[in-house]
Amino acid sequence: MQVELRDASFDLDKLQAITDTMVANGQSQTGLQRIASSFRSSVPQIVIEVDRVKTETLHLTVDQVFDALASYLGSSYITQFNKFGRVFQIYAQADAAFRLQPGDIENFAVRNQQRQMVTLGTVITIRPATGPSLISLYNLYPSSTIIGLPASGFSSGEAMSIMEQIAERTLPRGAGYEWSAISYQEKAVGNQIYYTFALALLLVYLVLAGQYESWFAPVSVILAVPLSLVGPAMVLRALGIDNNLYIQIGLILLIALSAKNAILIVEVARERRLCDHMAILDAAVGAARARLRPILMTSFAFILGVLPLVLATGAGASARRSIGVPVFSGMIASTCLAVVFVPSFFVVVQRVEEWWAARGKATSRKLASAE
Repeated sequence: MQVELRDASFDLDKLQAITDTMVANGQSQTGLQRIASSFRSSVPQIVIEVDRVKTETLHLTVDQVFDALASYLGSSYITQFNKFGRVFQIYAQADAAFRLQPGDIENFAVRNQQRQMVTLGTVITIRPATGPSLISLYNLYPSSTIIGLPASGFSSGEAMSIMEQIAERTLPRGAGYEWSAISYQEKAVGNQIYYTFALALLLVYLVLAGQYESWFAPVSVILAVPLSLVGPAMVLRALGIDNNLYIQIGLILLIALSAKNAILIVEVARERRLCDHMAILDAAVGAARARLRPILMTSFAFILGVLPLVLATGAGASARRSIGVPVFSGMIASTCLAVVFVPSFFVVVQRVEEWWAARGKATSRKLASAE
């Protein structure tokens, strides 16, 4: 979160007080953890004032004074040379023993236009001061950055909502806030995840409707998708894993994986019903028996394939586990439940489809006889 001063002032002490209050209020919330800010408006500093009139009197330029300070305290690139088949760079800088104390700056010397060495203590004045270590602007306003994490059991959206409530209560007139980085992206597109799930289901439905040439048959497959969510819901709640972006990606992946198991059953059941003219119940039971082995083979092959993600360690392990756990548990739930429930879904949907088709034919016959 970026806390901004929007009153056209540059009062960094005021910004520091606002930031400290925001951090203190955030640390008192059970839904937040590790709330902190790197903004500091009272960092010890050294101010060097150059007497410009005296500098010109001693045949020096202000640029020479500043360049000398930059070279002695920082460094200046001189040249480079080749040695031992390598290229070495040469930098000029005062030795560490001669730049430890502020008073050492006065002993630095610079050559004037008359080829004479003039110590910087002759033309500069050194005094201690305090000020910000870094001045940052966000949307052209003086700003400070507050960072933090959601507490265990809270999502990032809930954490952001808590911080927004704190800001509404804490920020005075003339101050405001903005989200930045990943929080800005989440705030901008956070509610679009529901549209993403809906569009993913719609895509599966339309593809299957074209494949089966029926508006009813894909419903048997779509109804199997929620079965795969039973596993992630139970496991994620038991492990206390937050609902983050990686988990949402895994849930979208489950739409395709759970639909695959349902398609294996519905495809055979429709073929036996429409081509072999078997009873709906017999077709469903026969399809479940015929496709049990392929479902188990493909599902457990995939489950074992994502097992390394579940057991991941080291750098990036959290992201890999966030994807692996919902997919792993979801595929186990889909495999165990699809064989039981998908045939039942097929029986219900197929009966509704045939009833609708019979009703349409009866209506057509009545219209034909009326004509």
